[in-house]
Amino acid sequence: MSGNLPVLAIVGRSNVGKSTLFNRLVGRHRAIVEDVPGVTRDRNYGTASYNDYEFLAIDTGGFEPESKENLLPQMRQQAQLAVEEADAVLFMVDTQEGWISSDEEVYRILSRSSKPLYVVANKADNQRLSDQSSEFYQLGVEEVYPVSAQQNNGITELLNVVHLRVNLDPRKQKDESRGIRVAVVGKPNAGKSSLVNSLMHANRMIVDSVAGTTRDSVDSICRYHGQDFVLVDTAGIRRKAKVHQKLETYSIVSALKAIERSEVVLLVVDALEGVTEQVMRVAGYANDRQRALVIVMNKWDLVEKHSATLEQVRERVYEQLYFIDFAPIIFVSALTNQRTGQIFEKVLEVHEQYNRRVQTSDLNAILEMVVSQHPPPAKGGRPTKIYFGSQVQVAPPTFVLMSNNPDKTNRAYERYLSRQLRSHFGFAGVPLKLVWRKRESNRVPHS
Repeated sequence: MSGNLPVLAIVGRSNVGKSTLFNRLVGRHRAIVEDVPGVTRDRNYGTASYNDYEFLAIDTGGFEPESKENLLPQMRQQAQLAVEEADAVLFMVDTQEGWISSDEEVYRILSRSSKPLYVVANKADNQRLSDQSSEFYQLGVEEVYPVSAQQNNGITELLNVVHLRVNLDPRKQKDESRGIRVAVVGKPNAGKSSLVNSLMHANRMIVDSVAGTTRDSVDSICRYHGQDFVLVDTAGIRRKAKVHQKLETYSIVSALKAIERSEVVLLVVDALEGVTEQVMRVAGYANDRQRALVIVMNKWDLVEKHSATLEQVRERVYEQLYFIDFAPIIFVSALTNQRTGQIFEKVLEVHEQYNRRVQTSDLNAILEMVVSQHPPPAKGGRPTKIYFGSQVQVAPPTFVLMSNNPDKTNRAYERYLSRQLRSHFGFAGVPLKLVWRKRESNRVPHS
């Protein structure tokens, strides 16, 4: 289990290259990059790797309001949000455009914090532009870091410096918890704090009907049948439609940090509102990070019901959250304590499955059967064979499958194999990781 990943926020004006740097850090094109100011509509986030280190990178999003007079106030807000939530800030400026007054204003806001702050002069695509970045020293900084995110120049040198001041390695961070770590996540007003209060039997947090009442993440330790649990309550995710400046609040960072610290994620959904885009996003991140999952439909007491309502809602949730259809659903009311006692039982179940290991002989017996019933699709006239498999890891359960065409298997067949493994071995609430390896052999070991 990872520790709490540090957060590195990228702040700056539109079109200075924040998304390009973000993509370099996370190693994939999560943000749409286009040479049009304000093209990054939403805050983008992803786990970035640097050598053997990991951190959470946040692209705060560009904006270019119709009125130039509105630019500076929005930049102030962006800077303040970054300072509030980040462990370190990369303040990106444009070497080609040069220094402008709003850069100085935002830098002044950022520098009020004790957080490590780095001025990154982007678009230093050649030596002349790299030398030109020296004009940003007039901000009063000790060091300016010229980089070219487009050409991947100077980034390693920048991260070398950042690493000296910010511990980027979660493995070196001590997780002092003594129990199963459970992230409680969901959008504001879904009832997360009320749920934690119900589980804790104590009013540890301020509970209010106003979205976003829980300002900071608060860890709560409790014991159930001799097992300790650490519950992490987060501020959830604010609806994008309610944010006038096209900026989501940094509450999403709290949810992501909680997921990183957890083994099991409780995805709290308002049963009256159902699955929203924001719920899907945080569910997707939990699945990407391969955490065990339980879906908690809260406020079930307020839903008008008939005999088929529960199964209809369950079916609809699985249709919308098809990528985590392995996660069990519990219908509860935190306000009346309806079925909340089942939550700890379900967490224990999925945590046990998360750490489950199956015998190699049992695994290969099932593989042989399910592959014979439904062989993998042939590619290029050559049949794809799966010779044998073995479980190499738990949390999440990870299986290595030996095949003559490991690159030819598709997602549909992987889903088939995962469903079959669940059917025979359980793994409720647990993502399964399949790793393919090449082997030219028809031998299928069973032990």
